[in-house]
Amino acid sequence: MSEHYAIVITSINPPTRAVTEIARDARRLNAQFIIVGDHKSPPHFSQTGATYLDLEAQVRTGFRYASDAPTQHYARKNIGYLYAIAAGATVLIETDDDNIPRPDFWLPRTATVSARVVEAPTWVNVYRYFHAGLIWPRGLPLDQVNAPLPDASIANAIYCPIQQGLADENPDVDAIYRLLLPIPFSFEQAEPVALRSAWCPFNSQNTTWWPEAFPLLYLPYHCSFRMTDIWRSFVAQRIAYANGWGVLFHAASVFQERNAHDLMRDFAEEVPGYLHNTAIREALEGIILTPGTAHIADGMRSCYERLVALDLVGRAELPLLEAWLEDLRSCSARSPVDKPVGRD
Repeated sequence: MSEHYAIVITSINPPTRAVTEIARDARRLNAQFIIVGDHKSPPHFSQTGATYLDLEAQVRTGFRYASDAPTQHYARKNIGYLYAIAAGATVLIETDDDNIPRPDFWLPRTATVSARVVEAPTWVNVYRYFHAGLIWPRGLPLDQVNAPLPDASIANAIYCPIQQGLADENPDVDAIYRLLLPIPFSFEQAEPVALRSAWCPFNSQNTTWWPEAFPLLYLPYHCSFRMTDIWRSFVAQRIAYANGWGVLFHAASVFQERNAHDLMRDFAEEVPGYLHNTAIREALEGIILTPGTAHIADGMRSCYERLVALDLVGRAELPLLEAWLEDLRSCSARSPVDKPVGRD
């Protein structure tokens, strides 16, 4: 069966270089390109080669999440995921409007890969497998930045339905790195690394997902803005490992021309991660999960309930999670004439 690719971003900007290039080249994968807007998006946004979902179009999808979720937040991207899944996506690529694809971005993808495998049940600074210098991913506990790297064995076939691609020039590092250390930065084109039991945050900027892992795309709203994709990644890793899956990291296939940021504001938004990411990992590891895709929804409920109990995610997240899970169930029940319609 041929794959059905979809590429999902959210944007509050006029079409950027990344947006125009993705729209131009998405045909290389025969991919649907979906852009999710918000209140701050240009009122007459238009991009040939893309399906644009403004706030009205998001509500018209009929998804409960689209009506229930607050606006003015990156987690509106969840609606783009649902739209792609309802339209039949079998490979979902998420990125951002400031990540410009390189040629490798447009190569076909497979969930079963050859990779170096790390199985040590510890934090791992995956970036150091791709560069020997001082660098670490946003969300890695600071006391783990220079920890020794575990040995990696070679596996010819490991199932990784979640795959994180790196980004050159302006990689996904935290505000401390950006305030103190040099940018631009480029990684080496090293062999991929698959984690099983090992922990490393991954982001929503150049990440590929396959259907078994689609429920884990969910981005929480009621938490620190700079932690929404990071804490999602911890929930996803915990459930992936319970199912015997690997989480893959591969060499950069995009480079970032970063949108304007207030680095001190970023730092403030990242403080909950600096202080609590180790406790989150320990709490998630303490949850007993039942393997099997039929149990992923219950596993997500258990994980987010634990984050709420830690006072790191607001209790209002739980009904949003239920809306997401309900919409996912409805996606599989939709017929072709029921598919949501956006503005092309």
